[in-house]
Amino acid sequence: MEPQTIFLSTSVAREKLIARRSKLETARAGLPNPDHLSRLLREVDAALEKIANDTYGLCEACHEPIEPDRLSVDPLVRNCLDHLTAAERRALEQDLDLAGRIQRGLLPAKQMSFDVWDTFYHYEPLGPASGDYCDLITREDGELLFFMGDVSGKGVAASVLMAHLHAIFRSLVPLRLPIPQLIERANRIFCESTGGDHYATLVCGRADATGEVEICNAGHCPPLSMRDGRATPLAATGLPIGLFNNTEYATTQLAMNRDDSLLLYTDGVTESRDRSDAEYGMERLMRATTGAAGTSAAALVAECRSDLTAFRAGSPRTDDIAILAVQRAR
Repeated sequence: MEPQTIFLSTSVAREKLIARRSKLETARAGLPNPDHLSRLLREVDAALEKIANDTYGLCEACHEPIEPDRLSVDPLVRNCLDHLTAAERRALEQDLDLAGRIQRGLLPAKQMSFDVWDTFYHYEPLGPASGDYCDLITREDGELLFFMGDVSGKGVAASVLMAHLHAIFRSLVPLRLPIPQLIERANRIFCESTGGDHYATLVCGRADATGEVEICNAGHCPPLSMRDGRATPLAATGLPIGLFNNTEYATTQLAMNRDDSLLLYTDGVTESRDRSDAEYGMERLMRATTGAAGTSAAALVAECRSDLTAFRAGSPRTDDIAILAVQRAR
Protein backbone atom coordinates (compact mmCIF):
# COMPACT_ATOMS: atom_id res chain seq x y z
CA MET A 1 0.00 0.00 0.00
CA GLU A 2 1.24 3.48 -0.81
CA PRO A 3 2.57 5.38 2.21
CA GLN A 4 0.64 8.27 3.65
CA THR A 5 1.95 11.52 2.20
CA ILE A 6 3.16 12.99 5.49
CA PHE A 7 4.56 11.08 8.46
CA LEU A 8 3.11 13.52 11.03
CA SER A 9 1.94 17.10 10.86
CA THR A 10 4.43 19.31 12.65
CA SER A 11 1.86 20.10 15.35
CA VAL A 12 1.31 16.40 16.07
CA ALA A 13 5.06 15.72 15.94
CA ARG A 14 5.61 18.56 18.39
CA GLU A 15 3.00 17.16 20.80
CA LYS A 16 4.56 13.70 20.67
CA LEU A 17 8.06 15.05 21.23
CA ILE A 18 6.92 17.21 24.16
CA ALA A 19 5.25 14.16 25.72
CA ARG A 20 8.45 12.17 25.22
CA ARG A 21 10.47 14.99 26.80
CA SER A 22 8.24 15.00 29.88
CA LYS A 23 8.68 11.24 30.34
CA LEU A 24 12.45 11.50 29.95
CA GLU A 25 12.67 14.27 32.55
CA THR A 26 10.64 12.21 35.02
CA ALA A 27 12.80 9.14 34.43
CA ARG A 28 16.05 11.13 34.69
CA ALA A 29 15.09 12.55 38.08
CA GLY A 30 15.07 9.07 39.62
CA LEU A 31 18.41 7.84 38.25
CA PRO A 32 21.83 8.26 39.91
CA ASN A 33 23.63 8.37 36.53
CA PRO A 34 21.24 9.86 33.95
CA ASP A 35 23.82 10.64 31.23
CA HIS A 36 22.08 8.51 28.59
CA LEU A 37 18.71 10.14 29.26
CA SER A 38 20.31 13.58 29.20
CA ARG A 39 21.62 12.83 25.71
CA LEU A 40 18.14 11.75 24.58
CA LEU A 41 16.69 14.96 26.03
CA ARG A 42 19.16 17.00 23.99
CA GLU A 43 18.08 15.10 20.85
CA VAL A 44 14.41 15.77 21.61
CA ASP A 45 15.17 19.47 22.14
CA ALA A 46 17.04 19.55 18.83
CA ALA A 47 14.05 17.98 17.05
CA LEU A 48 11.70 20.53 18.65
CA GLU A 49 13.99 23.33 17.50
CA LYS A 50 13.87 21.94 13.94
CA ILE A 51 10.07 22.03 14.08
CA ALA A 52 10.24 25.68 15.14
CA ASN A 53 12.62 26.38 12.22
CA ASP A 54 10.59 24.36 9.66
CA THR A 55 13.50 21.96 9.10
CA TYR A 56 12.10 18.89 10.89
CA GLY A 57 12.34 15.74 8.77
CA LEU A 58 15.17 17.06 6.59
CA CYS A 59 18.54 15.31 6.39
CA GLU A 60 21.28 17.26 8.17
CA ALA A 61 23.79 16.29 5.47
CA CYS A 62 21.93 16.89 2.18
CA HIS A 63 18.84 18.79 3.41
CA GLU A 64 16.54 16.42 1.47
CA PRO A 65 13.52 14.76 3.16
CA ILE A 66 14.27 11.75 5.38
CA GLU A 67 12.41 8.54 4.50
CA PRO A 68 8.90 8.75 6.08
CA ASP A 69 8.88 5.13 7.28
CA ARG A 70 12.10 5.72 9.24
CA LEU A 71 10.70 8.87 10.84
CA SER A 72 7.58 6.98 11.85
CA VAL A 73 9.74 4.45 13.70
CA ASP A 74 12.17 6.99 15.19
CA PRO A 75 11.18 10.70 15.20
CA LEU A 76 14.75 11.60 16.24
CA VAL A 77 16.35 10.38 12.98
CA ARG A 78 18.68 13.07 11.63
CA ASN A 79 20.02 11.73 8.31
CA CYS A 80 18.59 10.00 5.25
CA LEU A 81 19.77 6.53 4.22
CA ASP A 82 22.32 7.94 1.78
CA HIS A 83 24.16 9.74 4.58
CA LEU A 84 24.33 7.17 7.37
CA THR A 85 27.65 6.48 9.04
CA ALA A 86 29.13 3.00 8.61
CA ALA A 87 28.07 2.10 12.17
CA GLU A 88 24.54 3.40 11.59
CA ARG A 89 24.30 1.43 8.34
CA ARG A 90 25.42 -1.80 10.03
CA ALA A 91 22.90 -1.26 12.84
CA LEU A 92 20.12 -0.57 10.33
CA GLU A 93 20.95 -3.70 8.33
CA GLN A 94 20.83 -5.79 11.51
CA ASP A 95 17.48 -4.26 12.48
CA LEU A 96 16.02 -4.90 9.01
CA ASP A 97 17.23 -8.49 9.06
CA LEU A 98 15.67 -9.02 12.49
CA ALA A 99 12.37 -7.42 11.37
CA GLY A 100 12.24 -9.73 8.36
CA ARG A 101 12.95 -12.84 10.44
CA ILE A 102 10.28 -11.89 13.00
CA GLN A 103 7.74 -11.28 10.25
CA ARG A 104 8.47 -14.58 8.51
CA GLY A 105 7.88 -16.28 11.85
CA LEU A 106 4.35 -14.84 11.98
CA LEU A 107 3.30 -16.34 8.65
CA PRO A 108 1.20 -19.53 8.61
CA ALA A 109 2.20 -22.76 6.85
CA LYS A 110 2.57 -22.02 3.13
CA GLN A 111 0.34 -24.93 2.09
CA MET A 112 -2.44 -26.42 4.21
CA SER A 113 -5.09 -29.12 3.89
CA PHE A 114 -7.79 -28.81 6.53
CA ASP A 115 -11.06 -30.75 6.43
CA VAL A 116 -12.58 -29.90 3.01
CA TRP A 117 -10.24 -26.94 2.42
CA ASP A 118 -6.86 -26.53 0.74
CA THR A 119 -4.90 -23.27 0.96
CA PHE A 120 -1.73 -21.91 -0.59
CA TYR A 121 -0.17 -18.45 -0.54
CA HIS A 122 2.74 -16.45 -1.95
CA TYR A 123 4.23 -13.67 0.18
CA GLU A 124 6.88 -11.41 -1.34
CA PRO A 125 8.03 -8.26 0.50
CA LEU A 126 9.51 -5.45 -1.56
CA GLY A 127 12.34 -5.14 0.98
CA PRO A 128 13.36 -7.02 4.12
CA ALA A 129 9.90 -6.58 5.70
CA SER A 130 6.36 -6.05 4.45
CA GLY A 131 3.13 -4.29 5.38
CA ASP A 132 1.03 -7.08 3.86
CA TYR A 133 -0.88 -9.25 6.32
CA CYS A 134 -1.67 -12.92 5.68
CA ASP A 135 -2.89 -15.46 8.23
CA LEU A 136 -4.79 -18.75 8.47
CA ILE A 137 -6.30 -20.12 11.67
CA THR A 138 -7.96 -23.53 12.04
CA ARG A 139 -10.43 -24.59 14.71
CA GLU A 140 -11.26 -27.98 16.16
CA ASP A 141 -14.86 -27.72 14.94
CA GLY A 142 -13.72 -27.70 11.30
CA GLU A 143 -13.80 -23.95 10.74
CA LEU A 144 -11.04 -22.15 8.88
CA LEU A 145 -10.43 -18.42 9.36
CA PHE A 146 -8.47 -16.61 6.66
CA PHE A 147 -7.07 -13.07 6.59
CA MET A 148 -5.47 -10.87 3.94
CA GLY A 149 -4.64 -7.23 4.62
CA ASP A 150 -2.46 -4.29 3.72
CA VAL A 151 -1.26 -1.71 6.25
CA SER A 152 -0.70 1.90 5.20
CA GLY A 153 2.93 2.73 4.51
CA LYS A 154 5.92 0.62 3.55
CA GLY A 155 9.03 -0.94 5.02
CA VAL A 156 9.80 -1.47 8.69
CA ALA A 157 7.10 0.88 9.97
CA ALA A 158 4.43 -0.99 8.02
CA SER A 159 5.81 -4.36 9.15
CA VAL A 160 5.50 -3.29 12.80
CA LEU A 161 1.84 -2.40 12.21
CA MET A 162 1.33 -5.68 10.37
CA ALA A 163 2.67 -7.56 13.42
CA HIS A 164 0.34 -5.49 15.61
CA LEU A 165 -2.64 -6.41 13.44
CA HIS A 166 -1.61 -10.07 13.57
CA ALA A 167 -1.48 -9.94 17.38
CA ILE A 168 -4.90 -8.25 17.59
CA PHE A 169 -6.65 -10.95 15.59
CA ARG A 170 -4.78 -13.82 17.23
CA SER A 171 -5.93 -12.52 20.63
CA LEU A 172 -9.56 -12.00 19.52
CA VAL A 173 -10.16 -15.24 17.58
CA PRO A 174 -10.47 -17.42 20.74
CA LEU A 175 -13.49 -15.28 21.76
CA ARG A 176 -15.40 -16.86 18.83
CA LEU A 177 -17.07 -13.60 17.87
CA PRO A 178 -19.20 -13.43 14.70
CA ILE A 179 -17.13 -12.05 11.82
CA PRO A 180 -18.71 -8.54 11.85
CA GLN A 181 -18.12 -8.19 15.60
CA LEU A 182 -14.58 -9.58 15.24
CA ILE A 183 -13.69 -6.86 12.71
CA GLU A 184 -15.46 -4.14 14.73
CA ARG A 185 -13.54 -5.09 17.89
CA ALA A 186 -10.23 -5.25 15.98
CA ASN A 187 -10.98 -1.86 14.41
CA ARG A 188 -11.52 -0.24 17.81
CA ILE A 189 -8.29 -1.68 19.20
CA PHE A 190 -6.34 -0.64 16.10
CA CYS A 191 -7.79 2.90 16.23
CA GLU A 192 -7.01 3.32 19.92
CA SER A 193 -3.50 1.91 19.70
CA THR A 194 -2.37 3.84 16.61
CA GLY A 195 -4.06 7.14 17.46
CA GLY A 196 -5.72 7.42 14.06
CA ASP A 197 -2.38 7.88 12.28
CA HIS A 198 -2.63 4.62 10.31
CA TYR A 199 -5.18 2.35 8.68
CA ALA A 200 -5.33 -1.07 7.07
CA THR A 201 -7.47 -2.64 4.38
CA LEU A 202 -8.53 -6.17 5.24
CA VAL A 203 -10.41 -9.26 4.11
CA CYS A 204 -11.48 -11.66 6.85
CA GLY A 205 -13.40 -14.85 6.18
CA ARG A 206 -14.75 -17.92 7.93
CA ALA A 207 -15.18 -21.23 6.07
CA ASP A 208 -16.85 -24.29 7.61
CA ALA A 209 -16.83 -28.00 6.82
CA THR A 210 -20.06 -27.79 4.76
CA GLY A 211 -18.58 -25.30 2.28
CA GLU A 212 -20.35 -22.27 3.73
CA VAL A 213 -18.20 -19.12 3.69
CA GLU A 214 -18.78 -15.79 5.39
CA ILE A 215 -16.50 -13.00 4.26
CA CYS A 216 -16.00 -9.35 5.24
CA ASN A 217 -14.10 -6.95 3.00
CA ALA A 218 -12.94 -3.86 4.90
CA GLY A 219 -11.93 -1.63 2.00
CA HIS A 220 -9.53 -4.19 0.50
CA CYS A 221 -9.01 -5.31 -3.11
CA PRO A 222 -12.09 -7.33 -4.19
CA PRO A 223 -11.53 -11.06 -3.54
CA LEU A 224 -12.30 -13.25 -6.55
CA SER A 225 -14.86 -16.06 -6.22
CA MET A 226 -13.91 -18.80 -8.70
CA ARG A 227 -16.62 -21.17 -9.97
CA ASP A 228 -17.02 -23.08 -13.25
CA GLY A 229 -14.16 -21.23 -14.91
CA ARG A 230 -15.48 -17.77 -14.04
CA ALA A 231 -14.14 -15.19 -11.61
CA THR A 232 -16.55 -12.93 -9.74
CA PRO A 233 -15.21 -9.99 -7.69
CA LEU A 234 -16.68 -9.52 -4.21
CA ALA A 235 -17.25 -5.86 -3.31
CA ALA A 236 -16.22 -4.20 -0.07
CA THR A 237 -18.66 -4.48 2.83
CA GLY A 238 -17.05 -1.86 5.07
CA LEU A 239 -14.36 0.81 5.46
CA PRO A 240 -10.68 0.08 6.11
CA ILE A 241 -9.95 -0.45 9.79
CA GLY A 242 -8.28 2.32 11.75
CA LEU A 243 -10.21 5.22 10.20
CA PHE A 244 -13.15 5.57 12.59
CA ASN A 245 -13.59 4.03 16.02
CA ASN A 246 -17.24 2.96 15.73
CA THR A 247 -17.39 1.60 12.18
CA GLU A 248 -19.88 -1.23 11.56
CA TYR A 249 -19.18 -4.11 9.18
CA ALA A 250 -21.31 -6.50 7.15
CA THR A 251 -20.50 -9.82 5.48
CA THR A 252 -21.13 -11.65 2.22
CA GLN A 253 -22.33 -15.27 2.34
CA LEU A 254 -21.11 -17.90 -0.14
CA ALA A 255 -21.88 -21.59 -0.62
CA MET A 256 -18.79 -23.16 -2.19
CA ASN A 257 -18.88 -26.45 -4.05
CA ARG A 258 -16.01 -28.84 -4.67
CA ASP A 259 -13.23 -27.18 -6.75
CA ASP A 260 -14.60 -23.67 -6.11
CA SER A 261 -11.93 -21.22 -4.93
CA LEU A 262 -11.41 -17.82 -3.41
CA LEU A 263 -8.44 -15.70 -4.43
CA LEU A 264 -7.27 -12.94 -2.10
CA TYR A 265 -4.45 -10.55 -2.99
CA THR A 266 -2.96 -7.15 -2.18
CA ASP A 267 -2.73 -4.10 -4.42
CA GLY A 268 0.91 -4.88 -5.15
CA VAL A 269 -0.52 -7.37 -7.66
CA THR A 270 -3.11 -5.27 -9.49
CA GLU A 271 -1.07 -2.05 -9.35
CA SER A 272 2.08 -3.63 -10.82
CA ARG A 273 3.25 -1.92 -14.01
CA ASP A 274 5.02 -3.03 -17.17
CA ARG A 275 7.82 -1.26 -19.04
CA SER A 276 5.32 1.09 -20.74
CA ASP A 277 3.88 2.04 -17.31
CA ALA A 278 0.58 0.24 -18.00
CA GLU A 279 -1.14 -1.18 -14.91
CA TYR A 280 -1.75 -4.91 -14.52
CA GLY A 281 -5.28 -4.36 -13.19
CA MET A 282 -8.02 -6.63 -11.93
CA GLU A 283 -9.40 -7.56 -15.36
CA ARG A 284 -6.12 -9.19 -16.36
CA LEU A 285 -5.95 -10.93 -12.98
CA MET A 286 -9.45 -12.33 -13.57
CA ARG A 287 -8.42 -13.66 -16.99
CA ALA A 288 -5.31 -15.28 -15.50
CA THR A 289 -7.25 -16.99 -12.72
CA THR A 290 -9.88 -18.49 -15.03
CA GLY A 291 -7.12 -20.44 -16.77
CA ALA A 292 -6.32 -22.26 -13.52
CA ALA A 293 -9.88 -22.59 -12.20
CA GLY A 294 -10.73 -26.04 -10.84
CA THR A 295 -7.09 -27.15 -10.49
CA SER A 296 -5.53 -26.63 -7.05
CA ALA A 297 -4.87 -23.74 -4.68
CA ALA A 298 -1.15 -23.96 -5.44
CA ALA A 299 -1.74 -24.02 -9.21
CA LEU A 300 -4.04 -21.00 -8.97
CA VAL A 301 -1.41 -18.94 -7.15
CA ALA A 302 1.31 -20.15 -9.53
CA GLU A 303 -0.75 -19.08 -12.56
CA CYS A 304 -1.26 -15.61 -11.09
CA ARG A 305 2.44 -15.22 -10.39
CA SER A 306 3.43 -16.47 -13.84
CA ASP A 307 1.06 -14.09 -15.62
CA LEU A 308 2.17 -11.16 -13.46
CA THR A 309 5.85 -11.89 -14.15
CA ALA A 310 5.20 -12.10 -17.90
CA PHE A 311 3.31 -8.81 -17.79
CA ARG A 312 6.02 -6.93 -15.90
CA ALA A 313 8.68 -8.20 -18.32
CA GLY A 314 11.49 -7.23 -15.98
CA SER A 315 10.11 -3.88 -14.81
CA PRO A 316 10.95 -3.31 -11.13
CA ARG A 317 8.40 -3.97 -8.40
CA THR A 318 7.27 -0.99 -6.34
CA ASP A 319 5.19 -2.70 -3.64
CA ASP A 320 4.84 -5.83 -1.53
CA ILE A 321 2.92 -8.73 -3.08
CA ALA A 322 0.71 -11.29 -1.35
CA ILE A 323 -1.64 -13.84 -2.96
CA LEU A 324 -3.77 -16.39 -1.08
CA ALA A 325 -5.95 -19.12 -2.60
CA VAL A 326 -8.60 -20.92 -0.53
CA GLN A 327 -10.14 -23.91 -2.32
CA ARG A 328 -12.85 -26.35 -1.39
CA ALA A 329 -10.99 -29.47 -2.49
CA ARG A 330 -13.27 -32.19 -1.11
